[in-house]
Amino acid sequence: MAIDPKTVESDRVLILDYGSQYTHLITRRIRALSVFSLCISGTSSLKTVADHKPRVVILSGGPHSVHTPGSPSFPDGFVEWAESNGVFVLGICYGLQLIVQRLGGEVRVGEKQEYGRMQIEVEKALGLFGSKNCGDTQSVWMSHGDEAAKLPQGFEVVARSKQGAVAAIQNPLRRFYGLQYHPEVTHSPEGMETLRYFLFDVCGVKASWKMENVLDEEIKVINETVGPDEHVICALSGGVDSTVAAMLVHKAIGDRLHCIFVDNGLLRYKERERVMETFERDLHLPVTCVDATDQFLSELKGVDDPEKKRKIIGKEFICIFDDFAHELEQKLGRKPSYLVQGTLYPDVIESCPPPGSGSTHSHTIKSHHNVGGLPKDMKLKLIEPLKLLFKDEVRQLGKILNVPEGFLKRHPFPGPGLAVRVIGDVTLGNYLDTLRLVDEIFIQSIKDAGLYDVIWQAFAVFLPVRTVGVQGDQRTHGHAIALRAVTSEDGMTADWYPFEGKFLADVSQKICNSVRGVNRVSYDITSKPPSTIEWE
Repeated sequence: MAIDPKTVESDRVLILDYGSQYTHLITRRIRALSVFSLCISGTSSLKTVADHKPRVVILSGGPHSVHTPGSPSFPDGFVEWAESNGVFVLGICYGLQLIVQRLGGEVRVGEKQEYGRMQIEVEKALGLFGSKNCGDTQSVWMSHGDEAAKLPQGFEVVARSKQGAVAAIQNPLRRFYGLQYHPEVTHSPEGMETLRYFLFDVCGVKASWKMENVLDEEIKVINETVGPDEHVICALSGGVDSTVAAMLVHKAIGDRLHCIFVDNGLLRYKERERVMETFERDLHLPVTCVDATDQFLSELKGVDDPEKKRKIIGKEFICIFDDFAHELEQKLGRKPSYLVQGTLYPDVIESCPPPGSGSTHSHTIKSHHNVGGLPKDMKLKLIEPLKLLFKDEVRQLGKILNVPEGFLKRHPFPGPGLAVRVIGDVTLGNYLDTLRLVDEIFIQSIKDAGLYDVIWQAFAVFLPVRTVGVQGDQRTHGHAIALRAVTSEDGMTADWYPFEGKFLADVSQKICNSVRGVNRVSYDITSKPPSTIEWE
């Protein structure tokens, strides 16, 4: 249970996703303009699209060609529906080519394919470029092999690339527009200005998406869903997401919320003590702490596959929540009906297959234990009040709910905990304790250097290899550790943080001198994509 996006009292921008790695960025950029945006599959039915009652529909980019049989497209009747309901449509990259092809134009393989930074020139200071002058140029990010060769009747070119390819088109009478480049990425420096002008000046959208409205709407939905005598369990992980979710539900139903914090044996260094102190001292939340270390680790023994680890952890959590609900039933005379989780929008996106894959289950990036890792026979109904929000929006909501700023700035920590930071079997040797000590040294060094708040996420990874080293004039055969630190806006894409060499050298020396058995430290300089943030 979460806010129904169809009930959001705001002008809505609906993004039809055709598989571009940048699609989520469109959603983020538009929300940054205080406009509610939502991303759904590009092959959704016309009824699904219409039920959202969007003011604007954006057709995303994607890896497909409109010439490929079975390539994804908007539903039949979409053009007529948009025109009869006054809906504005913007196609980006592949989305532009869909518009051209479906409305009677021609798309062909480009003579000169365009990838990366390109210069475009404004030919007509109209529509998308109404704030520009003819002849103005700007740098944009292109990623296409096909190009529009012949436009549908009534369309005109408003910008071209320096190579002469169509870069932007429009038909104001039909309210259809198209950009061959990606305005949502930072490599298109004037892209945000173009999106802003399109939404506010061309489409007349109002900037009315505010976190205060989200809070009021969520409380309303929770009170309408949870009966006056019903009780709710909240699974607290100690992270920002579940804590903000708990504070929100507590504000709605008060003492009928019962929080549980599970020590699954996969927590960071002294995490249990630190988190429980924060809950009691600063947040005043009623929390029951359950030590389930043996239960989790016994189930994980011998398991190497990261996806299996996530599924096992999700199942064990639910077993514990069911037991907790039974105990509460004995105490209250009524069994709780709902479970609160801090699921975020990126969790939902990453647990789904890519549009156009033709699959309902394969190609999953990863199953989040609170999305794809839940058993189908779970007895508790879910309340996920943050399911439509990105991480920075959750932090804004937490600030409104008076969650301490220091807590809100905590780096994300995965639901499966250190199970996805020990590569392979987490129960071997002293792998978990070693990783905890290394991670603590790394994070404390980052804090001491004043870098914690500028980094999105930082952590250590235990590698399943032994390496040769020399310590104390003796040959050693010790463990290898990887360090990871990234910057990001929402966790959907990320860049590795460029620490100074001296900082890394000092951290490596501290780790090798302080943590027994570790003789090699490496630093991960891979961005997302191509990798994920977590190693797994």
